[in-house]
Amino acid sequence: MKITKVVAAVLLGGTVGGAIADEGKENWPESLSIATGSQGATYYIYGSGWGNLVGEATGSTFGAEVTGGPVQNVTLVQMGESEFGMVTTGPAFQAWNGESDLAPGVEHKDIRAVFPMYQTALQVISLEGSDIDSISDLDGKTVGIGPAGGTGDMYFPQLFEKLDIEVDTRNGGAADQASQVQDGLIDAFAFASGIPVSAFSQLEAQADVNIFSFSEEEMSKFLDDYPELSQGTIPASAYTSLEEDVPAISLWNFAITHKDMSESFVYEVTKTVMESQERMLQVHGSARETIPENAEHNSFIPWHPGAVRWFEENGYEIPEDLRG
Repeated sequence: MKITKVVAAVLLGGTVGGAIADEGKENWPESLSIATGSQGATYYIYGSGWGNLVGEATGSTFGAEVTGGPVQNVTLVQMGESEFGMVTTGPAFQAWNGESDLAPGVEHKDIRAVFPMYQTALQVISLEGSDIDSISDLDGKTVGIGPAGGTGDMYFPQLFEKLDIEVDTRNGGAADQASQVQDGLIDAFAFASGIPVSAFSQLEAQADVNIFSFSEEEMSKFLDDYPELSQGTIPASAYTSLEEDVPAISLWNFAITHKDMSESFVYEVTKTVMESQERMLQVHGSARETIPENAEHNSFIPWHPGAVRWFEENGYEIPEDLRG
């Protein structure tokens, strides 16, 4: 999808006005949940942050729900068990097409995009003295891959298999698996999350570590099989242990809701997050990518009408086939 910045005065002239936020407030939920991820993971931190921010703006109470991550989140929203959720494009695409492991055969056609979040990078951390500083070094090792149903749980086993690397994988929360690396209970922790991973930062503050991802040569062996994956970068500035940028696999993340959520409420959610980047950056550094231009990375989830209204009111054109 291509999001085009439109400079036409008619779009910027405020024809919609401030009435949108007041329209239909009686349909706004008093309390609601955001399906996030495990404690210590970027999803949980980021989700708690934007929930508090939007709660201030709307008067509603947002609760960050601890979940297994995007694979579970997209189903929770589809089934109406969570009002909002955070998803990566890979699990969302599979669920959209009825290929979710949690709800096989159920096409998740009721989800709607609300705002772009940031890139998720596939990252690995190990202790410096472990002699593990590359993906190939994980062969024969025990590796944590985050919670069951998370993006890491979905992709790492498949990619290890593509590279003929035999790994004993374990599921668990981000903070817990980082502690297991430090205690020698697992050899490494491979996680899919925004940059930086809070659990990685905490571990490197307590021990000497290696942080790495798939090499460009390794990526070339499987990227063609995964159109939802792309080559990204972990900047050296993300972690004190890095001396240079590290190539990494990435996916994009979006906040979603159900198609039946109040249009004026979703408008206010989109407006609040898209117009509050400085405050979002205080929540998590990954919010540097939480900008309206990055809506273009959504190629299949229809945008909720409330989100469409905000984007177009502010000069961003949404393609007809992505208007929810």
